[in-house]
Amino acid sequence: MGRIVSGARELTTAQLEERAARAASGLKSLGVRPGDLVALYLRNDLPFFEASAACGLVGAYPTPVNWHYAGDEARYLFENSGAKVVVIHADLLAPIRETIPPGVAMLVVETPPEIRAAYGVTPEAGAVPPGAVQWNNWLEGFAPFADPPEAAPGTIIYTSGTTGRPKGVRRAPPTPEQAAVTLRNLCFIFGFDPAGSGDIVSAMVGPMYHSAPNAYGLSLARLGGTLFLEPRFDAEGLLKLIEKERITHLHMVPIMFNRLLKLPADVRKKYDLSSLKFVVHAAAPCPAPVKREMIEWWGPVINEYYGSTETSGVVFCTSEQWLAHPGTVGTPIPGADVRVIDEEGNSLKAGEIGEVVARSFEIADFTYHGDDAKRRASEKAGLIAPGDIGFFDEDGFLYLCDRAKDMIISGGVNIYPAEIEADLHKMPGVADCAVFGVPDDEYGEAVHAVVQPQPGVELSESDVRAYLRERIAGYKVPKRVTFATDLPREDSGKIFKRKLREPFWEGRETRI
Repeated sequence: MGRIVSGARELTTAQLEERAARAASGLKSLGVRPGDLVALYLRNDLPFFEASAACGLVGAYPTPVNWHYAGDEARYLFENSGAKVVVIHADLLAPIRETIPPGVAMLVVETPPEIRAAYGVTPEAGAVPPGAVQWNNWLEGFAPFADPPEAAPGTIIYTSGTTGRPKGVRRAPPTPEQAAVTLRNLCFIFGFDPAGSGDIVSAMVGPMYHSAPNAYGLSLARLGGTLFLEPRFDAEGLLKLIEKERITHLHMVPIMFNRLLKLPADVRKKYDLSSLKFVVHAAAPCPAPVKREMIEWWGPVINEYYGSTETSGVVFCTSEQWLAHPGTVGTPIPGADVRVIDEEGNSLKAGEIGEVVARSFEIADFTYHGDDAKRRASEKAGLIAPGDIGFFDEDGFLYLCDRAKDMIISGGVNIYPAEIEADLHKMPGVADCAVFGVPDDEYGEAVHAVVQPQPGVELSESDVRAYLRERIAGYKVPKRVTFATDLPREDSGKIFKRKLREPFWEGRETRI
């Protein structure tokens, strides 16, 4: 029997199904119908799973919301989604309450002790305010859903919005065949064996409003595995959990690897990690030295996949494949069509750099909620363009050069920041970095690097430029290098380059 554990609380698979059935009856009483949206303004918590499963029973879309959103961001999502109901943690309600449109039902979840402790929330702030509808009490007031279940349409994930307003990726309700293929693909990239799912023990270490952690957590709950919910990522805390609970599977992002590797050697050595069988990462590029060191530490259990919210996972790579092809993100998974094309949509030969496009025709198609025009604009050569630049090698392994929007065109020459960043990551004393284009009156754009030194290390602009000049072509060496004690990041671990880049482009025609 599977279970989901959060702090001192847990739900077995049977309990989750029963509570979801009650919540489904409640949602129907609130007027939620097939195709409607229910916004989940929640951290990783048991009600996230209850509400998501309840939506599936009535044919509605659970729609997770990035709970970091400020007022205007939250208002946009509520209005754009047209959500009929908002399920929200108590401490998150006050700052955005006025942004919830009139007539939208609010169901408030008491913020549990483990989340309060992780985020410094007082018991008073975590309590359901007077007059609000409390999730548990509301749910228990309904009999389990007795109608035939609708076809669960899946989750609507709003993309991160680093280049503008987020877009909700909405898929049509899948046919049974499409649902089976989707589950098959997820099991492949997550390392789940449906026949042995009861033996899977995992931890949710990323926020479930992101597409990958969302699919990972909901899929494992559906299969009946054991999942420990972590309120937020803690490097040594994860090592302790792996040893104590004999964790077998994990879904991670590269920034977590960085934080694990920064632990003192004696701390890293003191935990038994031998239970790990399958660790998969995605969402952001992983510097080659970081990945190699993780494989050396944890063994050949580190896997990687590439895809997007729009395409789902389409490329996969094992540790052995990566060590044989350092830097690759892998080869296409069964049923996925992945190509590298030029500006006219022609497929390029091995070694030729172009735009990566991909699609899995066996899963349900998508549109952007309320914006079919943007969906049509995302299609190239009959496939979907996630916005990445890359190439295939002679063996059919895909490599990513950069994001299309991050490519620098200086004097008519294409420069890929990721290449420069890869070398900077190897420089002693560099903790992290970001390279991007800034305006240049002569060349159009110039290369700019922001470097985050390791604690206690002093670096100069001349140090950085001299180091790079020995490793890359002169025209790729940053014209200017600045330093920062920290770099802005999304929760997925991606550096928020837009925040670094936009001050340079204010008042100009901008590429941000």
